[in-house]
Amino acid sequence: MTATPRPAHIAMFSIAAHGHVNPSLDLIRELVARGHRVSYAIPASFAEKVAATGATPVVYTSTLPTDDDPDAWGTELIDNIEPFLKDAIQVLPQLAAAFADDVPDLVLHDITAYPAPVLAHRWGVPALSLWPNLVPWEGYEEEVADPMYADLKASERGKAYYARFTAWLTGNGIDTHPDPFVGRPRKAVVLIPRALQPHADRVDESVYRFVGACQGDRAEQGEWQRPAEAEGKKVLLVSFGSAVTKQPDFYRTCIKAFGGLPDWHVVLNIGKFVDPAELGEVPGNFELHGWLPQVSVLKQADAFVTHAGAGGSQEGLATATPMVAVPVMTDGFGNADALVGHGVARRVELTGVTAEELRTAVVELSADPEVARRLAEIRDAMAGEGGTRRAADLVEAELPARTG
Repeated sequence: MTATPRPAHIAMFSIAAHGHVNPSLDLIRELVARGHRVSYAIPASFAEKVAATGATPVVYTSTLPTDDDPDAWGTELIDNIEPFLKDAIQVLPQLAAAFADDVPDLVLHDITAYPAPVLAHRWGVPALSLWPNLVPWEGYEEEVADPMYADLKASERGKAYYARFTAWLTGNGIDTHPDPFVGRPRKAVVLIPRALQPHADRVDESVYRFVGACQGDRAEQGEWQRPAEAEGKKVLLVSFGSAVTKQPDFYRTCIKAFGGLPDWHVVLNIGKFVDPAELGEVPGNFELHGWLPQVSVLKQADAFVTHAGAGGSQEGLATATPMVAVPVMTDGFGNADALVGHGVARRVELTGVTAEELRTAVVELSADPEVARRLAEIRDAMAGEGGTRRAADLVEAELPARTG
């Protein structure tokens, strides 16, 4: 008699943010292809994208700010974390009711989906978290988290936050402190390459299993076609993903840096928050987009100016594209430092960077054979991390087994 994974009901939980949904989609598609029934709890704005994987969307109402309103997250650390707890408390009853007659065999969840491990605890089923960004290493709390949160925990607002979080967990039969509840899961599948992980040698890989990017072929996003006027030229992609694209000053700097540069064609993603009219006259070697199939462009690009989010950073590595990292959000700073440490990027600051500095970085990086060699090494190492198939294997390993 041998134990084999059985077709199972897997429930995935995430929030309405591209950076948290997109990394999971190819894994969900693979699980469905392997015969599992996957329910995916998500707000309505992402239901269609989830349904395209073959999973069944379980729609809930969220109070979290969305990618359409990035300024709603505020500017302080407490502004960034309070909304997740507030949302979790009001989402939990919705999801408990939705799954009351259809309890899954396994809970799979993004790191921001706090109700998911609570429900798994209630149901007595295993929970497996998906991490779309860097994970804590041994010593992380002492070196990073404790100094970062010290002032918050001493403030009245911070004390109230932790008291509310603790009461919510205790009320659901969980005696774990909020910090390890969020940051120290029982087991996790990490959807970034080890190359982007700080202190990778100090990560407990019995808990955090790196699989690299689960990208799929992205065919549903369409293909970018090189225009006739770009034939024979190098291609530069400038893109800050989807959530932090409201950067008109920086885009104007890019236009000044690369406008009319004879050997370069520039693909500039300005997102949906910037009016092209704000940028003034756009040079003939530029094309502007509100959205584009980023991986398709990167496969043909010679350089990439990126905010160094987890998605963009690993897409740049997977396509062996030299990067100029311009960090904007928290994880971008660590990713930028990792990319620079590997010798495949230069870091510049969003505020104060000059057109000359940008131009020099792009031109020199794209012409450096050592950068190309290191990128090729990392790309090949990433390919060996397993990606979607290994991630699905790790998910199946958590399922109850049957004999037969």
